[in-house]
Amino acid sequence: MGMSPYSDKVMDHFMNPRNMGDLADANAVGEVGNPACGDVMKLFMKIGDNETIEDVKFKTFGCGAAIASSSMATELLKGKKIDEAIALTNQAIVNALDGLPESKIHCSVMAEEAVEAALVDYYNKAGKDVAEIEKMKAAVKATKE
Repeated sequence: MGMSPYSDKVMDHFMNPRNMGDLADANAVGEVGNPACGDVMKLFMKIGDNETIEDVKFKTFGCGAAIASSSMATELLKGKKIDEAIALTNQAIVNALDGLPESKIHCSVMAEEAVEAALVDYYNKAGKDVAEIEKMKAAVKATKE
């Protein structure tokens, strides 16, 4: 690969993104943006009755690292329960991609935030208490520290 700062895995997910596009029957949509770099990430999930993510797609307007982070996040989310999805950290995404350059770590953070935003959207639509998401997120952070 030569001079590229990106791992083969990042390049693969950038060149051949998984799960890109719209999800017509999504019941959870999260959109986050980074005004500083102009990246926008939109995550669509179809969450089943048993709180399992049955399908997930993304649309990302941004750099290769943002697209790769989104693509990898969707792969890691498929088939997961909500409490597992909320536990998906940006570090887990970075690790799955075999690393990201320091200047692109924010792309993985954006993917983590998009997941959280989608789950909040799902809770809102389902009439559930969104505070539960915050609690789950806090519990995850507590175990990491």
